[in-house]
Amino acid sequence: MIVLDKRPQPSRMWSYAAPVLAVVLTMVVGGILFAALGKNPVEVIRTIFLDPLFSKNAWFYRPQLLIKGAPLVLIAVGLSFGFRAGIWNIGAEGQYIMGALCGAAVGLAFYPMESWLIFPLMIMAGAIGGALWGLIPGLLKVRFGTNEILVSLMLVYVAESLLAAMALGPLKNPEGMGFPGSRNLSQYPSAANLELISGSGMHWGVVAALIAVIFAYVLLARHMFGFQVRLAGQAPRAARFAGVNPARMILICMGLSGALAGLAGMFEVSGPAGQVTIDFNVGYGFTAIIVAFLGRLHPVGILLAGAVMALTYIGGGIAQSNLGLPAAAISLLQGMLLFFLLAVDVLTNYRVRFSNRVAA
Repeated sequence: MIVLDKRPQPSRMWSYAAPVLAVVLTMVVGGILFAALGKNPVEVIRTIFLDPLFSKNAWFYRPQLLIKGAPLVLIAVGLSFGFRAGIWNIGAEGQYIMGALCGAAVGLAFYPMESWLIFPLMIMAGAIGGALWGLIPGLLKVRFGTNEILVSLMLVYVAESLLAAMALGPLKNPEGMGFPGSRNLSQYPSAANLELISGSGMHWGVVAALIAVIFAYVLLARHMFGFQVRLAGQAPRAARFAGVNPARMILICMGLSGALAGLAGMFEVSGPAGQVTIDFNVGYGFTAIIVAFLGRLHPVGILLAGAVMALTYIGGGIAQSNLGLPAAAISLLQGMLLFFLLAVDVLTNYRVRFSNRVAA
């Protein structure tokens, strides 16, 4: 009989080893899945995880690591604050969409005026749009005791409906010959999030992601708010005795995660995506949940986890085009990563013991 014995304290070794083991298990089980699909598992795993870095075309794929990784890191850093405090914002995808819509709307409102002030205004609008969308489930939880998981998740579908309505309505390009979608913001210099170094993939969204990692690290490690966040998540009753206001903590964490998700959407719509379209959102808000947990809710860990997840996006695209791998298989691979992480994470808090005694 397998017995789980509670550890006196969480194992630091397993805390760091669990994400690595989860990645290895994902590769192994993913290889079995690819073999069942009639593909060479070794070739598929190599294509997904190694070709973007070391193949002869790696010079083309490496900048994509920054482009794909930046929004994931930015969103995951915001989510980590709430997750650490026991506040479960699952609707970052909706906040990402609303940040993109608000930022794009401000940029297009000034078209074709040229001014250096337009892009900073778009940044502010994206952060505010995402924060306000994130505050909706926070306010409902504080005022009426609703479940923030369900409310934030349902708001994703509302945001997707608004995205379609804007792409077909107020933000539609009047010179687009009837096709849905806004003007191309990347061709409007005052509203474009262009590469800071040509060919590097480095744009203002990458800079914002790095700033967010540093800011989160300092806030969590050196500031009283970081202590309150950790205390609220680990010992809610003790947090109340220490003077932590639960309602205020909920609103701050939901607003902060929404703001960072909104910024990610704004930088994406003004840069790599370029315009508001019906299918603008590609699931970054949901994938960022995996990134946050794979990074152990630690800013530096999230930075590394974002790079790993960006690899699956880029390598998955290569595998689809070169090996004929279904797109759903890549999504399944990402989902398995979270599944194995949660499974292996049991070893952080429990020891596995084998016993010959039969339970009564």
